[in-house]
Amino acid sequence: MNDTQTRNRNRTALILIAVLFFGSMAVAGLLRFSGWKPEGMKNHGELLQPAVDARASVPRDIDGADYLWNPEARTWRIVVAAPTGCGTECAEVARQVELVWELFNKDADRVHVLWLGRWPEAVKRPGTLFEIADDGGLRGHLPQADAGGAPVYVLDPNGFVVLRYAPGFDPGGLRKDMVKLLKLR
Repeated sequence: MNDTQTRNRNRTALILIAVLFFGSMAVAGLLRFSGWKPEGMKNHGELLQPAVDARASVPRDIDGADYLWNPEARTWRIVVAAPTGCGTECAEVARQVELVWELFNKDADRVHVLWLGRWPEAVKRPGTLFEIADDGGLRGHLPQADAGGAPVYVLDPNGFVVLRYAPGFDPGGLRKDMVKLLKLR
């Protein structure tokens, strides 16, 4: 009788271990396929899948000089597609982008700010600002750039558009996404 009780206890323990193991895998699978992601894994901007290849365009700055992609430098880019004649809305976007750029501290040199058109005069300029001539070359590679407002985009070091922030975006979300991206080498 003692052997039967021991055998039953061992079987029960084995079944409980199997239920815990396979049950946790089932819960993880359910969460994974339902689309849930941990808070640290979410992007604040709209992830563009597939990423849009902007390397075919050769942006020119306001003075006519070419802006080269130079992927070896591992430089990320924040691109603002400011509409022509944009007033206070663009000044606010410029303030937000400049603040985000400043918060990168030691990594600020690894992020270029490309502004399509003229930077608003009343706003402090980031150290790596490039005013890009809005001739349609780069703008043509930015999804929904002409949908209204001043959307913001993130381009990877190779020249692919990977994230889009709709007008009225949260600058804290842009900063969090960029901090994660700057950790990539």
